[in-house]
Amino acid sequence: MQRTIQGVPFNILTAGNRSMPCIIFLHGFLGSGSDWLPVARQLCNNYFCVMIDLPGHGQAGFEQAPHSDGFFEQTVNALAELLQEQSASCSYLVGYSMGGRLALDLLLRYPHLFTKAVIVSASPGLRTNSEQIDRQKHDENIARKIERNFESFIEAWYDQPLFSTLKHHPIFKEVESKRKINDPRNLALALRVLGTGKQPSLWETLSHNNVPVKFFAGEKDERYVEIGRQMVKLCPCSDLEIFPHCGHTLQLENKELFLDHLRFFFNL
Repeated sequence: MQRTIQGVPFNILTAGNRSMPCIIFLHGFLGSGSDWLPVARQLCNNYFCVMIDLPGHGQAGFEQAPHSDGFFEQTVNALAELLQEQSASCSYLVGYSMGGRLALDLLLRYPHLFTKAVIVSASPGLRTNSEQIDRQKHDENIARKIERNFESFIEAWYDQPLFSTLKHHPIFKEVESKRKINDPRNLALALRVLGTGKQPSLWETLSHNNVPVKFFAGEKDERYVEIGRQMVKLCPCSDLEIFPHCGHTLQLENKELFLDHLRFFFNL
């Protein structure tokens, strides 16, 4: 189901019965809500799973280029409105990478909407304005590469060290094929408005959290393990789970362990 809320495009995929507790799933950059289907199929007997195509991804294309300033916050506010439509009670929240950054902001702005949250391979943004500006310039260069030669960009993207374990995983070819289905124009726009450089820093607001949250990071993804450790020091009601032998895409690399951790945390 396609929806535009507050000028922000989404597409919603669901699995399970609406009478069950609700889990909201937010995917990463280049992905789509359907990335979560293998997980949702294992959970839908006990949960109502809502998988959202975020702006510029899957079937949530932009009708026109959005204003880059403030679109990250606009997306978070629109997500909050969408979630209240999907569930009459508090939901569980799961976000990965880009979706994890949005999920963390959503959790801190709208804590009353959530029972518990899992943030996977994600950060609370950059601490300083100068870092954000530098990252915006970097993301603009990446966006132009996406527009110039999408296939070449995909190859270069997965050559990054944080994806080295995924690249050697049997699922990689399937993942790579799915990424190539996206519209490069929409992805470039999404990076310009939802990239880390456009995310408001959440480092100072982590201390306001009062919802139980788990940060998940892959052992081989050293940068996000360190970010996770720093977040736990600042964020009440939080803990860090490190997945052995996994990189940035731990939910793909070890789906069964991911599901075990999810079930255990949500059923506590």
